[in-house]
Amino acid sequence: MIRNILTDIEGTTSSIRFVHEVLFPYARSQLGAYIRRHHAEEAVQQQLQAVSLEAGEPLDTEQAIAHLEQWIDEDRKVTPLKALQGMVWEAGYRQGDFTGHVYEDALRNLRQWHQSGLGLYVYSSGSVQAQQLLFSYSDFGDLSGLFSGYFDTRMGHKRESSSYEGIAAQIGGRAGEILFLSDIREELDAARSAGMQTRWLVREAEELDLTAAHPQVHDFDSINLD
Repeated sequence: MIRNILTDIEGTTSSIRFVHEVLFPYARSQLGAYIRRHHAEEAVQQQLQAVSLEAGEPLDTEQAIAHLEQWIDEDRKVTPLKALQGMVWEAGYRQGDFTGHVYEDALRNLRQWHQSGLGLYVYSSGSVQAQQLLFSYSDFGDLSGLFSGYFDTRMGHKRESSSYEGIAAQIGGRAGEILFLSDIREELDAARSAGMQTRWLVREAEELDLTAAHPQVHDFDSINLD
């Protein structure tokens, strides 16, 4: 019996295009100006110090910005970059520059599952802050109340079974009572190795692969919890 659902975001609840065509370009264009405006604030200073540590040398504000922009261009998964991107995105969401994309079928089923008493959780490579912002400022309004918890790569890499073992321990109950949803086979492999049930979202495919290692579905409407 499934008691909890753990879901990825990109390609699962939300379009990959939103992340790569809206969020990342916005952060790239706004990051330098944001840091210059807020560099004296403690939270920003902490992250700038972390940038220096990551770079292995003391950096002034402009040098730190140059490193951050280079890391964005290289698609580096660096903790202070993620934190500062989250601050920039929060400003963008609050100013109404964009809203978080969520598929209608995902919203419909997440609401239904929540109402039926299932626990809903998110696990994404984006920071917990970025996850919460996307759902708090979604196309459909504030959806944050649907979720009981959020997990990011501080739990470990998404393709390692130990990450899902840790998440299962935090959620409580048996891993076999957790259903993990993702569009990435290697993530599903890791979750299954930890004992979770899995569904593979293949939104762009014309046909499902019935021989795939994990049950495939086009959308949330096709997910059978029985």
